[in-house]
Amino acid sequence: MGKLLEHHSKKIIADAGVLVPRNCVVRNPEEAAEKAQEIGCQVVLKALVPVGKRGKAGAIKFAANPVEAAARCQELLGMTVSHFPVEKVLVEEKLSIAQEWYLSITIDKKAQAPVVIASLEGGVDVEILSREHPEKVITHLIDPVLGMADFEAKEIWAELGLNGKALTLATQTLIRLVRVFLEKDASILEINPLVLTESGEVAAAASVMSIDDSAMYRHPELAGMVQLGSERTWRPQTVLEKLMVEVNEADPYRGTARYTEMDGGDIGFLCGGGGGSLLSFDALVSFGGRPANYSEVGGNPPERKVYGITKGILSKPGVKGLFVAHNITNNTQVDVMARGVVQALKDLGIDPNTFPVIVREAGVNDGAAKEIFTAAGIEYFGDEASITEAAGRMVERMKSLAAAEGGE
Repeated sequence: MGKLLEHHSKKIIADAGVLVPRNCVVRNPEEAAEKAQEIGCQVVLKALVPVGKRGKAGAIKFAANPVEAAARCQELLGMTVSHFPVEKVLVEEKLSIAQEWYLSITIDKKAQAPVVIASLEGGVDVEILSREHPEKVITHLIDPVLGMADFEAKEIWAELGLNGKALTLATQTLIRLVRVFLEKDASILEINPLVLTESGEVAAAASVMSIDDSAMYRHPELAGMVQLGSERTWRPQTVLEKLMVEVNEADPYRGTARYTEMDGGDIGFLCGGGGGSLLSFDALVSFGGRPANYSEVGGNPPERKVYGITKGILSKPGVKGLFVAHNITNNTQVDVMARGVVQALKDLGIDPNTFPVIVREAGVNDGAAKEIFTAAGIEYFGDEASITEAAGRMVERMKSLAAAEGGE
């Protein structure tokens, strides 16, 4: 899934008729002071990074005037929040809040349908609230085809205790947010808090939104807003990681290829997804190997996707070997894997006689794959050997290479 920064998600819901605070993005204290002056009231400054719980991290600050706004902006720009350096700050009007509520729409994996989660106690961790006070949280499944009827939205808020104008406005807001969620192919749309202002308006004080990467071809209007592949990141994506996202998204209809770069390391790592990949990675490390990346391919990707991810893995400086493995339960055609990997090695001018490449494959067409790999001079193991045994051989080859290089 691809995350959106808060100013993008707020623009999307504002365009749908949801009230949001006036806001703008700044990159230095001078801009913060200028925008605070334009807003003309007390402001909130938020670190513009794709992580949650910014308040607990001290990444949300308040300012009563432009001078304070500049100072608070300077403080935020000097922070790193959950490994993300703060390069931009969201400046928005400080709402006069009478009540804080919680509202989110996400996917219930068990029911395979969107679900609304709502509470009149916002600004808190809903996980803790639902565990300690389940009676204060309502969940309601949404028909993925028909959406949500007005009466359903009204029943949710009424059951929680709203009435009068607040009930009407909360109902309208929920209906609009559900429409955004469905129309934009979102995976989550969280408003925490959704607030009732002292003037009686309902507004989204904070917004978190992610979009299904696979649906981006339907949403050219979101280009530049959605950070593709960012649901798996705990830090800013590297240049190589962004390039590998492009490799995957260039053909989004068949198979997946994911790449996460590691600090240092000299073994390129390409394995099937799930437990098999984790076993392979742990086995390399247990033998003293140093993987340069963690990369998975699954869902039977085409040859060009395997080729692209392999070239990316091998392009990282310092990579001196390649380990490729799948377990027998993987549904990927192993001969397709073989052609993609071998072609990447050939195009990069890599000689398996001097550059250790160990392959352990099992599954569909593994006989043809063995022929392709061995013809290219690559050391191949089938299901007669375990992934752990192949990983041990990979590390053995790397140690031999290091010894030879040390003796030169």
